[in-house]
Amino acid sequence: MMKEGYLMPRARISTFAQTDQPVAPSGVKPAPDCTLVIFGAHGDLTKRLLIPALYDLKVSGLLPDGFRIIGVDNAEDTTEGWRDRLTAMMENFTKDPSAEFYTPKIDETVWNWLSARLTYARADFTDPGALRDLGSGINGNAVFYLAVPARFFAPAVEALGKAGLTEEPENHFRRVVIEKPFGTDLQSAKDLNSHLLSVLKEEQIFRVDHFLGKETVQNILAMRFGNVIFEPIWHRDYIDNIQITAAETVTVESRAAFYEATGALRDMVPNHLFQLLAMVAMEPPASFAPEKVRTSKQTLFESILPVKPEDVVRGQYVAGTVKDMPVAAYRDSPGVASDSDTETYVAMKLEVQNWRWAGVPFYIRTGKAMSNRLAEIVIEFRVPPLTLFPSADAHSPPPNRVILNVQPVQGVTICFGAKKPGPEMRLVDVQSRFRYPDFFVREPNVGYETLLYDCLCGDATLFQRADNIETAWAVVEPALESWKAGHSAPEPYAAGSAGPRAADELLARDGRAWHPIDGQV
Repeated sequence: MMKEGYLMPRARISTFAQTDQPVAPSGVKPAPDCTLVIFGAHGDLTKRLLIPALYDLKVSGLLPDGFRIIGVDNAEDTTEGWRDRLTAMMENFTKDPSAEFYTPKIDETVWNWLSARLTYARADFTDPGALRDLGSGINGNAVFYLAVPARFFAPAVEALGKAGLTEEPENHFRRVVIEKPFGTDLQSAKDLNSHLLSVLKEEQIFRVDHFLGKETVQNILAMRFGNVIFEPIWHRDYIDNIQITAAETVTVESRAAFYEATGALRDMVPNHLFQLLAMVAMEPPASFAPEKVRTSKQTLFESILPVKPEDVVRGQYVAGTVKDMPVAAYRDSPGVASDSDTETYVAMKLEVQNWRWAGVPFYIRTGKAMSNRLAEIVIEFRVPPLTLFPSADAHSPPPNRVILNVQPVQGVTICFGAKKPGPEMRLVDVQSRFRYPDFFVREPNVGYETLLYDCLCGDATLFQRADNIETAWAVVEPALESWKAGHSAPEPYAAGSAGPRAADELLARDGRAWHPIDGQV
């Protein structure tokens, strides 16, 4: 996951309440008093992301004095022991600049304020009786964060309902936050939503996609809808194709048990990559009220045709070298079956059937053990109808491109042709770059700060709605069904490469090519 670092000033323009009534802009006043209950208190998500994000929110003055945190888990522990371990973890972050959260020094005043509000409770969060006892000490506003494996989502919410903890006292709220995966296919996503909505109202459910916590992702909307130089040309008359890439150099590492049952498509496509697609392709919402934004995304998702199995490429990495380090084949990883057909790479072509995008292909790809770590969106424009100026190297000038850099470079790159100095009129490809460090003060930020703050404030703009999730799964369902029937085995690709050859052929048959993964600008 990318290490964010630009919390203030925020890229968000403004936010509105669930009722679509205006509220104060995000990030200008503390969240309301609330008890945050974290199920999975000993998990990595809590230690590495949630607690550091809460620390950052306190540094920014966005947590109220009436805020407290209850950590719930099955393990034997005490409040003092839990606090001590989290304190040690925070100190470790000061020693590792590559960690998701890094700061040279922990502010003792801030950490003492936060740690004094930490309480640990040993409980089975699927047991209504245990939760009823826990809830006896919770008054007023409460947010229940399910930082637990997906198999516990439905049982935990059901237990919360039976314990009476989802009932909202007068003038107070009760909310539940869940992480992905939101199901593993269309039917399981429908089943999960059905379970959740049998206990909770939709406005009480906050489905997290951590990509939407990244400032660079939120900046896509700001760039498109806040600048008149972009939106007038943001359609099929000017754009030839759009490419969305999320490449990782890391392997499956110790996540084989999760990955064997998931694979690259389920792990990344109907959530992270579809959210990037939505940001770049959705119609302008009537306002930035949460439901207006989420409805605009839904309208886009409903316009995406179900993917054709022949437009999907699967890959699985074999032994190779990544950044000069030898990498074993996926099938040789601990916990992976020797005949596994789980894909570690997926690429596909999507078609959006609406007035803005008809005829413009969207190519998306993601993979592990690749040659470079990169997340970006490349908007490639049509070439001029007549080539008046030859390029400096005697080839046709490359098309203009707008590249939305998500990670590790953060910003926007605009590629266009300019005259090469000299007596002849010849073009070369040049770039104009915006980079976050050049304009904003860097602050520790793990990408969850905005999401936690918005959840506490009741702003669902950056959270997924039930219909958003189900429609995204419906788009990729034909590929999953085809694979289940044994119609497509993953193609091998060497670790440290740009992926399987079939992915290049997917674009080549349309007369196009991927923007190079190693050609980051």
